[in-house]
Amino acid sequence: MQTRKLGRQGLEVSALGLGCMGMSDFYGTRDEAESIATINHALDRGVTFLDTADMYGSGANEELVGRVVRERREWVVIATKFGNMRAADGTFLGVNGRPDYVRSACDASLRRSGLDLFDLYYQHRVDPDVPIEETVGAMAELVTAGKVRYLGLSEAAPETIRRAHAVHPITALQTEYSLWTRDVEADILPTCRELGIGFVPYSPLGRGFLTGQIKSPDDLVEGDSRRNHPRFQGDAFQANLDLAASVAALAAEKGCTPAQLALAWVLAQGDDIVPIPGTKRRRYLDDNLGALEVELSDSDLARISAALPPGAAQGTRYPAASMAAVGR
Repeated sequence: MQTRKLGRQGLEVSALGLGCMGMSDFYGTRDEAESIATINHALDRGVTFLDTADMYGSGANEELVGRVVRERREWVVIATKFGNMRAADGTFLGVNGRPDYVRSACDASLRRSGLDLFDLYYQHRVDPDVPIEETVGAMAELVTAGKVRYLGLSEAAPETIRRAHAVHPITALQTEYSLWTRDVEADILPTCRELGIGFVPYSPLGRGFLTGQIKSPDDLVEGDSRRNHPRFQGDAFQANLDLAASVAALAAEKGCTPAQLALAWVLAQGDDIVPIPGTKRRRYLDDNLGALEVELSDSDLARISAALPPGAAQGTRYPAASMAAVGR
């Protein structure tokens, strides 16, 4: 397995991680047996970087990941997040970055997972009512206490990243990035590179759209949160199908799958980038890992970028309420 370094503090992970969210939440039906098999298969294939959060399944995802990795904990890098509060029934309760909540959230995540520490601890969304210095100060206390090793932010604005990094080194920033979500290229990626912060793209396959597997909104089962996303609705859906078709055509030329081409493009954007495509099935995991064998020339990269330039995707990537919480 190829490896990459995140940040300048010493964290090294597999070049592709595994996003575990969909195993417990948001993307329709759950199959715990297959999810467990998928995590174990990822570890067997050399994936060392697993991503979860306390809000996924209202804690169920942390429990699942912790239960599976305990036997191989010494070499598995576990990243989790706090800040998006949810009730047991899944109701969203708001964003919380208060220092006392930082501490209690970490302790609760450790209890659920059965782990002694987390390798990477992210603030899931920035709390606009709490200075980032206070939140990161509390996160830094967790490092001193030996509860987490490295700190991260998710969906933070460049100025917030700078202020946070001045309090304690930020090892990684997690933000959506793919061929149909390229806005980070303008100022977020340059800020991370200036400060030596690793970049972890989530949804690098456009929430599955770029794989070519989704042909109609009806392909998403009832309860799949993507049904509420503007990019998966109405005229935007039809326009975005054309983008997915472009990916499929370019992939056919390269002799790889659309998912592999899309992931290979993200990987080619820099050695400081570690995508975490999510899947809950082994066959898709193997398909994603095949991206590591896809070599893209400068000409390939130029053609792909021209086919899906920044801003090409139609519709916002989240509904309005969720969009308001990004880029703070």
